Amino acid sequence: MTDFNGKIALVTGTSGIGLASAIRLAAGGAKVLACGNDPTANALLDRISKERGLEMSARLVDVSREAEVQDAVGDVVGRNGGIDILVNAAAVHPFGTVLDTSFETWNRCLTVNVGSIYLTGRFAIPELIKRGGGSIVNISSVQGYACQENVAAYVASKGAIHALTRAMALDHAAAGVRVNSISPGSVRTPLLSLAARTYGGDGVSEKDAFARFGAAHPIGRIGEPEEVAELVAYLSSDRGAFITGSDFRIDGGLTAGIGVK
Repeated sequence: MTDFNGKIALVTGTSGIGLASAIRLAAGGAKVLACGNDPTANALLDRISKERGLEMSARLVDVSREAEVQDAVGDVVGRNGGIDILVNAAAVHPFGTVLDTSFETWNRCLTVNVGSIYLTGRFAIPELIKRGGGSIVNISSVQGYACQENVAAYVASKGAIHALTRAMALDHAAAGVRVNSISPGSVRTPLLSLAARTYGGDGVSEKDAFARFGAAHPIGRIGEPEEVAELVAYLSSDRGAFITGSDFRIDGGLTAGIGVK
């Protein structure tokens, strides 16, 4: 694959969909910097880069902190001369209603899941414009459309990503910057593992919980991060040149129907 030769990408999130997206872009020839705050995940990304001979590296960044995001963007530009692709996949997933979600937890969720998109956009969009435009892909969730119980902060953040994506797309279309979002269903990621521990029940293994989650999707299984990464790649490439301001559900048919039988 050479669809991203000569392109420079910044990805937030170094596990799950972020990791898969970084690998896919780098495998296509892009130079990729992935930002995450988990040293273990960052080390895995660096190891994969070496094993596969990819131009991909990880940087320890708290994407909710303005100075750290600004420094990360500056690092990419300083090393490579610009940015063409921005993928916002960093996320946290607290559980709770508005009654039992602390204000600190609420703020952290919104700041990481939505505020990081604002911050990366604020510092990266001028660099995309200097290169004649580029693509931004924001990872949302089907829970921005319909949700489980007990996830108030998380679903608020994912719905906000849909709205922010539209605003960014309109604001920067004339400069050649395309902005889209992706809303996955259940995908095999560390966040889904957390959901399995939360909703699985006593004595239920992660494998069994994943099977139950998958059975709720008409396709009959959960998704894989690499499947989402292929959609990220399409939207980031010239093949998606006429697409902006849209959200794409990759959910195995989960939101196509209603649960009444």
